[in-house]
Amino acid sequence: MDFLQDTGILTRQSGVSTGGRWQTGEGGEIASYSPVDGKLIATVAGASRAEYEAVVKTAQAAFKKWREVPAPLRGEVVRQIGEALREKKTSLGKLVSYEMGKSLQEGLGEVQEMIDICDYAVGLSRQLYGLSMHSERPQHRMYEQWHPLGIVGIISAFNFPVAVWSWNAMIAWVCGDVCIWKPSEKAPLSAVACQHIVAEVFAKNNVPEGVSCLLTGGREAGSWLAEDHRVPLVSATGSSRMGQSVAATVAARFGRSLLELGGNNAVIISKDADLDMALIGTVFGAAGTAGQRCTTTRRLIVHKDVYERFREKLIKAYGQLRIGDPLNQQNHVGPLIDKGRWMHTCRPSPPVRNRADGLW
Repeated sequence: MDFLQDTGILTRQSGVSTGGRWQTGEGGEIASYSPVDGKLIATVAGASRAEYEAVVKTAQAAFKKWREVPAPLRGEVVRQIGEALREKKTSLGKLVSYEMGKSLQEGLGEVQEMIDICDYAVGLSRQLYGLSMHSERPQHRMYEQWHPLGIVGIISAFNFPVAVWSWNAMIAWVCGDVCIWKPSEKAPLSAVACQHIVAEVFAKNNVPEGVSCLLTGGREAGSWLAEDHRVPLVSATGSSRMGQSVAATVAARFGRSLLELGGNNAVIISKDADLDMALIGTVFGAAGTAGQRCTTTRRLIVHKDVYERFREKLIKAYGQLRIGDPLNQQNHVGPLIDKGRWMHTCRPSPPVRNRADGLW
């Protein structure tokens, strides 16, 4: 469990931060249990409404300063975050795996996605272009310049407890925005660890307090963000039902929302397909993250000429999957996040077959 110490996780800690400062957390404790062994990892103190107000005001003040920092300099800060993530990749990947339940390979891969988006955002910081246009007036030129929005609210889901936040935050930061992150209450420790990493980089670069804010809490914390007119953009990841609620609430105040929600995805396998390649994509698509992805493969549409051959390959492949402790790299599939998720996943549904064009 050295990875807990390496990522700054304590037995009990606050989950409310504006960067380097951590508030008490008066909104009630959230206990994080590992689905790997059922043990309590640590507890996180969530935000009260008063603490939420303090976080928003700090973020508002930070935005006025951060937007004035030249974009390439903001990109340099993000570059350093990427380097810090490289140093912490193993420890953070293990924490994600132990707290959420995905395999260690996937936990490490998720941190690599964070590193990759940092690299992308660094380049983007020098490419915030605008159009230049001719004017009908002599001696005049017209141009467009994009301005940052302000506070970006980020609501992330348990299945990707760190990567999805980074996809939003790194882009927002190079554009001059500030962020308030409301992580899933099922995986709060991974968010706390990320805040520690970012805070250390920000301190070295004198980044204003409030550019990176953490708001741990239950569903009400997400509602505060969705309802707040001071948060012009809310990016939310989760179920379709959650997305409908966020979209309606944000739209009612003429805000903007970015939604990444659950789906029902199929793999189509034609008679000319490379069956070995299709098999790899199908098995990982269905079994990756124990099926807890918005992109999880739920259906196969297979041409009748290759149906039996592919079916045999698929049965053989599933027979080789190892289910167990995700920190053991010999295992391919870890546990579901909790018992509630198990009940939802195991509801039976009738098979749907389509015979059109020889597809099953």
